[in-house]
Amino acid sequence: MVRSLLTFMSIPALKDNYIWLIIHAPSRHCLIVDPGDAFPVLVALKKEQLNPIGILLTHHHRDHVGGVENLLKNYSIPVFGPAQEKIACVTNPLWRHHERILFETMQIDFQILSISGHTHGHIAYYGHGAVFCGDTLFTGGCGRIFEGTIPEMYAALNVLAALPDLTKIYCGHEYTIENLKFALMVEPKNMALQQRMQETINLRAANHSTVPSTLVLEKATNPFLRCHTTAVKEAAQTYCGRHLLTPMAVFGILREWKNIL
Repeated sequence: MVRSLLTFMSIPALKDNYIWLIIHAPSRHCLIVDPGDAFPVLVALKKEQLNPIGILLTHHHRDHVGGVENLLKNYSIPVFGPAQEKIACVTNPLWRHHERILFETMQIDFQILSISGHTHGHIAYYGHGAVFCGDTLFTGGCGRIFEGTIPEMYAALNVLAALPDLTKIYCGHEYTIENLKFALMVEPKNMALQQRMQETINLRAANHSTVPSTLVLEKATNPFLRCHTTAVKEAAQTYCGRHLLTPMAVFGILREWKNIL
């Protein structure tokens, strides 16, 4: 098996954001994903002696794009982002689902996934066993629906759920404990979920990140990816007091339930 030359480094930022560096070890080139703040990125680049060759944006929210302007004052590099959103700094708009972007010096080939719902044009970057999914799929949960619709968000999560089970989930926030608290309200008897909560508590107590996760773990413990299961359906029906005919209807009730907590 050929060892990957890529590593993925998290940079904690703002209150609970993660900015991601995708690093090609031999060249010391890197890509910056969703830089909501420039300062910690500049510190990390200097410390690790990295040369950024591009910025990847998943959506337009300030906590994901706020550092781009200052980064561009230091580095003249392209900025990739969703064409359907107004992000002034984007130089390379990405239009199509399954569009590909290549970075030859880093031997990177990413596929663009359209995952609207959290925002109108939200995208993800998939490749090399990882998906950078911004605020759509979280560890243990999913993003709020600010600009899209329930059907759009449900479809977006299904796009991500269709990826290989061992895909690593690189999301934009450290929300795992709070998400799993809700998940346990939905599925209190889920043994895998109970175990994950304890492991997550231990990680955070030691000041470790809980991101990335894996898709197979999300499918076993994240209620928003389990709307087809009997336990999650029954919990949603109990909450809303009516029969729910489809997994998408279950998803809509779960998102409504989570919103009020």
